[in-house]
Amino acid sequence: MSGTRPGTSPVFQITPYYPPHLGGLERVVQHLAECLGERREVRVVTTDLGAAGARRTERGGGVTVRRHRAVELAHTAIAPGLPVSLLRAPRDAVLHLHCAHALLPELVALVAAVRRQRFLVHFHLDVDASGRLGGLLPAYKKHVFGRVLRAAAGVIVLTEAQADFVRTRYRVPAERVFTVPNGVGDEFYMPVRQATPQPLRLLFVGRLSPQKNVGRLLDAMSLVQQPVRLRVVGDGELRTQLRAQVERLGLTDRVEFSGGLLGTDLIRAYAEADAFVLPSDKEGMPLVVLEAMAAALPVLATRVPGNTELIGGTGLLADAEPTALAAAIDLLAGDPELRERLSGRAAAAAVGYSWEAVARRVEQVYAEVCP
Repeated sequence: MSGTRPGTSPVFQITPYYPPHLGGLERVVQHLAECLGERREVRVVTTDLGAAGARRTERGGGVTVRRHRAVELAHTAIAPGLPVSLLRAPRDAVLHLHCAHALLPELVALVAAVRRQRFLVHFHLDVDASGRLGGLLPAYKKHVFGRVLRAAAGVIVLTEAQADFVRTRYRVPAERVFTVPNGVGDEFYMPVRQATPQPLRLLFVGRLSPQKNVGRLLDAMSLVQQPVRLRVVGDGELRTQLRAQVERLGLTDRVEFSGGLLGTDLIRAYAEADAFVLPSDKEGMPLVVLEAMAAALPVLATRVPGNTELIGGTGLLADAEPTALAAAIDLLAGDPELRERLSGRAAAAAVGYSWEAVARRVEQVYAEVCP
């Protein structure tokens, strides 16, 4: 690889998915790669899943994206050519793995072991079992993924709660765990909201996947008493099932599916909303919540790991069941003064989260664990 800036090693950002594939992890990798690419050579090694129309190799702004042909089995990306790119990496390259899925972590660890090269794991989320092969996940975590984390030169986590988790569950030494939060782009920051007349325009942004549990939100919408319209921005394997649920619950006049949005279209969706909702089963550090907070939206989320750390004291938390979620939505819809207070809290809490600050903190981790 040529063109490396003086005094810096090239960085390989390794991820199973990358934009235009939809998802928070994908956009985190993109923002981080672009910021790092302003100072050093960055190569994103990924798959072509969810990237129809994108070129196999793209270059721009110090970042090269290489997409390998892949298939997906049981929510796992399988790309035989991807390890080849890693085997061809310069010896001084920083191997930075982003993980919330199986298979890729052990492939990276194997390549690193063969080359006697250090690697770094960015721990986004400890996923739960789903799908036909989900019953194998606990054994995989214990006997495979845990060993990968302990073999890494460093593990980046998003919150202090995650740091405690990887130290206790996966027995990663404390000196190799580094807390680096997600960031938010400057383009998402907006003024504090003034409450608008009803109906309340409620927004969800995210993957239509089991973890996000939009079905729970639709059940809650069927119980809501106040005038509320829900806009669902995102796509995923549950799209057809969720649309059928809307029909079954008689919510076609109250719920709108907009599909996946990026760029200015996504920013406009935040601007046009009155409040944001996240009904997940668990989170790491949800990027969409940071974006909603920057957009000064009142935030309502389920009281689950990942949400409680980010939203507690800033937004509303509800138990992860439809009745509690519906009651919180009614509270937001019926209390304009509450929405204005939460808008101000969200905007204030979002100050200081920038991708530039995140990138510089990540580079400090590189300097410490991959000198």
